[in-house]
Amino acid sequence: MQDEFYRIKRLPPYVIAEVNAMRAAARARGDDIIDLGMGNPDLPPPPHVIAKLAEVAAKPDAHGYSASKGIPGLRKAQAAYYERRFGVDLDPDSEVVVTLGSKEGLANLAQAITAPGDVVLAPNPSYPIHTFGFIIAGATIRSVPTTPDERYFEALERAVRFTVPRPSVLVMGYPSNPTAEVADLAFYERVVAFAKKHNIWVLSDLAYSEIWFDGCPTPSILQVPGARDVAIEFTSMSKTYSMAGWRIGFAVGNKTLISALTRVKSYLDYGAFTPIQAAAVAALNGPQDIVAQNRALYHRRRDVLVESFGRAGWDIPPPRASMFAWAPLPPALAHLGSLEFSKQLLTQAGVAVAPGVGYGEDGEGFVRIAMVENEQRLRQAARNIRKYLQSMGVNTPSVKAGG
Repeated sequence: MQDEFYRIKRLPPYVIAEVNAMRAAARARGDDIIDLGMGNPDLPPPPHVIAKLAEVAAKPDAHGYSASKGIPGLRKAQAAYYERRFGVDLDPDSEVVVTLGSKEGLANLAQAITAPGDVVLAPNPSYPIHTFGFIIAGATIRSVPTTPDERYFEALERAVRFTVPRPSVLVMGYPSNPTAEVADLAFYERVVAFAKKHNIWVLSDLAYSEIWFDGCPTPSILQVPGARDVAIEFTSMSKTYSMAGWRIGFAVGNKTLISALTRVKSYLDYGAFTPIQAAAVAALNGPQDIVAQNRALYHRRRDVLVESFGRAGWDIPPPRASMFAWAPLPPALAHLGSLEFSKQLLTQAGVAVAPGVGYGEDGEGFVRIAMVENEQRLRQAARNIRKYLQSMGVNTPSVKAGG
């Protein structure tokens, strides 16, 4: 009997899971671990959203199969969000589909539009589903940088010129997970022009659209005139409304891609639980205080992280968006590599982070730090890290009394 399965053989060991297992074991022993590894929001959804979930769940007829592409009210609510946030007018029936989180949407779209041997352009480092969703579907990945600059477009041009077969899909995500880089509208304009010239589909992951700092709102690729000819965009309720476990996301944009995703989903699921979809409508259509509050909270955490870790002897570049910081290893410990450094940080400092190599080979030399613990815990993490760095012979800044 065969036990070597084609798609499983294409998946390497998930190195982030190695650190996660160590974290779980440490907590099982009763160790106090400050978990900055997984991007799991520590905040609850708004009370009116939870109330709507309970209200609809109490109805006797709410427990049957739902709609795979999403209930009409939720698709209309997402279209309304795009109108007020980006000035983009979407048809809820043909340009919006509800997904079980953006991760499921990306993976199922990969299944819908990819044939074995297709070439897909994807960022390195990147969120794993951006590459492995297509690898599972049989595609070959050609990496491009995450940096939205001239290097990016040079890499795209080389890929088109030298790749056989020519690339059919370009995946991108800004604000980036894990690097927290951001893109502006001029960048998206160039991407759309490139995609049209070379007949390439564009998949944009906008999961962190509402977590931006320093007065710079993140744009949508669909704001570019003609973008819907080639592009689809994924968003999520997970971070914006602290609804990660609810598994509600959206794909919007190009009708051909939306239709393909909708058709594949119709074979695979009956949609999210109807009360969850109704509660998501309440989140999108109701008071939006939570969005600004969460943004301000992550902004404060960013500032505390950068300041306290810097005083501990580890300089962290301040991210411009997202709930993550992309941190280069302290120079004196760079030789350890991101995986070993992450393990030592867990075992010797009680702080969990995600090794950068888990997001692609170009992530080596970095770790991703999730800002999912409160400010007090972030300062405690900095104190623990300072002691660890000192134990490794790293010179750390002197601390004033009371500091």
